[in-house]
Amino acid sequence: MDTQDQARALMMRHHKLIKNRQQSMLNRVADEVGAEPGDCTTIQGKPNSNAMNYDRSNATMS
Repeated sequence: MDTQDQARALMMRHHKLIKNRQQSMLNRVADEVGAEPGDCTTIQGKPNSNAMNYDRSNATMS
């Protein structure tokens, strides 16, 4: 696997992890407001770079 393929695989994995975090947050909020499971839509498209960053933070849970 050359460097470009490795970089692409890393970015795709990173994008998938961010998308999973966004979907988890959406599901939690829907559960809090009492929405039915089918009422929630899935996250589509690329994460918006202007919006809040849903990437991992440096904070840790104790």
